Amino acid sequence: MRFGFVGLGQMGAPMAANLAASHDVKVFDLSEEAMNLANNAGASKAEDAGDFAGVDVMITCLPSGAIVERTLFDPEHGIARHLRPGTMVVDTSTIEYGLTLSIGERLAALGMTFLDAPVSGMRKRAEDGTLTMMIGGECEAVGQLTPALSTMANRILHTGTVGSGQLTKLINQLLFDINAAALAEILPMAVKLGLDPETTAEVVNSGTGRSYASEYFIPQILEGVFDTGYPLQSAYKDLVSGAEISARYQIPAPVLAAATTTYQQALLEGHGAKDKGAMVRVYERLLGVTCRKETANG
Repeated sequence: MRFGFVGLGQMGAPMAANLAASHDVKVFDLSEEAMNLANNAGASKAEDAGDFAGVDVMITCLPSGAIVERTLFDPEHGIARHLRPGTMVVDTSTIEYGLTLSIGERLAALGMTFLDAPVSGMRKRAEDGTLTMMIGGECEAVGQLTPALSTMANRILHTGTVGSGQLTKLINQLLFDINAAALAEILPMAVKLGLDPETTAEVVNSGTGRSYASEYFIPQILEGVFDTGYPLQSAYKDLVSGAEISARYQIPAPVLAAATTTYQQALLEGHGAKDKGAMVRVYERLLGVTCRKETANG
């Protein structure tokens, strides 16, 4: 089975490398450096969209839905027009639910099978091949591809029809996003009231307030480190997707809306290139405090 892989960013690069260790993989990325690294891992380099004409499976791992759509369907450079009927297209990006459905319909009209297969886990898990992959699409196609996908993810969950992979990933992400926004709001409040940030952090991360977000971000916040996670400006698309679904299906989501306001304020204040922990800087500024080691401002 021959694979194409487009998108060698923070997650895509190690995923493609793991796949190439045991499969025939042709890769493309705008970064020549990323292409060379994938080549060193055993993949071959594609020069243009036409080089994917012979693949059996086309995998995308790209930053946004608009880029996925353009990569597949651009009138001049789109990959889909070079793929044969019967080709399986697997999108491991995290994109909008509505757009996922549209992409699936367009590929089906071309005689192709589409799986939406977003992944959960940060770069280290991508490198280790221990991601969680949530797949929406035909059961038969999922079963056929599971051995190859297992080189990238050790937990593969078939969630239902096309689009259900993105929905499942979105639910997980929104809970994580809300947790991160809550930390940004509450930790500065504790410091403003005279509590020691290190002691507060210890209580939170050993008590009932603990979450994956607190365990990951609080130590980073205490050190003033805001560049180790996924950038806010990229993560914001999850909140847009949540708002879209809330509006489309008339589902009230007041907590999500409040968390979205915190993200928006952080973006407006220029923190988009930083990770989600940087949202704390919004409330630090508002309250005139800093949540750092050996600091207890009031």
